[in-house]
Amino acid sequence: MRSSLSRRGFLAAGSGLATAAALPALSGCSTLASADSDPGTLLVHTQLGTTAPGSATYTAVVKAFHKENPGLRVKNLVNGDDLPQVYETSRLARKEPDVVMVNLYDKTLAWTDVGATVDVKGYLDDWRLRERVLPAALEEWTDSKGRLRAFPYFATNWPVAYNTALLERAGVDSVPTTGDQLIGAASKLRAKGVAPVTVGGNDWTGQKLLAQIIQTFLTPDEARKVYTTGDFSSKGAREGIDYFVQLRDAGVFADKAEGLTSDTMTTQYNTEAAAIQSAMSSALAKVPAGPAGHTEIGGWPLAPGASHGKPTILRSYTLIGFWISPNGVKKLPSVEKFLRFMYRPDVVSRFITESGRDMALVTDTVSKEFPLVAKAQQLGDRVGQVLLPDLYVPPTATQPLITATSTAFTRGTSAAAVRSALESAYRTA
Repeated sequence: MRSSLSRRGFLAAGSGLATAAALPALSGCSTLASADSDPGTLLVHTQLGTTAPGSATYTAVVKAFHKENPGLRVKNLVNGDDLPQVYETSRLARKEPDVVMVNLYDKTLAWTDVGATVDVKGYLDDWRLRERVLPAALEEWTDSKGRLRAFPYFATNWPVAYNTALLERAGVDSVPTTGDQLIGAASKLRAKGVAPVTVGGNDWTGQKLLAQIIQTFLTPDEARKVYTTGDFSSKGAREGIDYFVQLRDAGVFADKAEGLTSDTMTTQYNTEAAAIQSAMSSALAKVPAGPAGHTEIGGWPLAPGASHGKPTILRSYTLIGFWISPNGVKKLPSVEKFLRFMYRPDVVSRFITESGRDMALVTDTVSKEFPLVAKAQQLGDRVGQVLLPDLYVPPTATQPLITATSTAFTRGTSAAAVRSALESAYRTA
């Protein structure tokens, strides 16, 4: 994959970051310096420790690691969505953590290319961990130059959840599998005062669903070209945008979807104010027992002439990986101990059973306590799969695409205007 940032560009971008805001999250430069100089401390920068699913399990397994390795302490530095920015600031000061736990998306796409993190392919083989990783995960984490950006860990299924009780109450006998069926179901749901499809049209959840619908008439290769170049002029891309606009203006999406967020989406579905949501595994794990008991998991309905034979879902193996920093290379024995421990089958199983996480690793464990996650894991070839655009969208276009997504979900916006907004996100990035 071509990086949009050179080393000089990375430094220039990082120099403009808000250092004052970043350093408190890292407990100050003195803490970083002391951890960096202490061979008995491994500094791990992670998103697990916030409200992210798996945080409690991660805390527990780190305690277990300490018990088994009394001479080695893991010090966790916790950030949420701002982790990439905070990490880049610390890297500019050469005070970066040793290991980073974050997904492959937006800013992080350029890290290995600009030397902010290192190629870990050799370590994966030297530590005999390759057989623990699903081949599809290795493929997604490997860049066009053959470098493995990080050790894969979390994955996700991203199907569509259908509240069958709400559908039946509205007179819909089965889960929609075509666009016409979805439009008909939406009309009946609205007549009962229920929102049809809830979606965060003002954030990443809406951006992913929009991309999924646009791919209705695109092959994977065509979709890869569209999201790499930002050129939505092909016949398939234009037909996909037309299909999205048809669904939107027919009332398929919740009212004012252009202003909703992932949190709003989750709340509407979990409280049964909405009947349908496109939900990744972490959201499925949060559905309460009541609605979960009458939720069917499937794919997004197709239009006539679609490039896919079955309703589609998204899958990704790049949700969280273990990146090694240049500072981490100085502590490779400690990093090896930590990663070997985290890759152990019993530790991996804990994230599945306790937190409902999907993993990018080989495992037979199923999320029994999270029935919707398990249903998504077992979909198999009953659904088709479209491309997750994250690996192909240039980092500088990521946030502009969110803005374009909100425009797209605004009812009355023409297909031509939607296409223009999407293409402008690439030109103005």
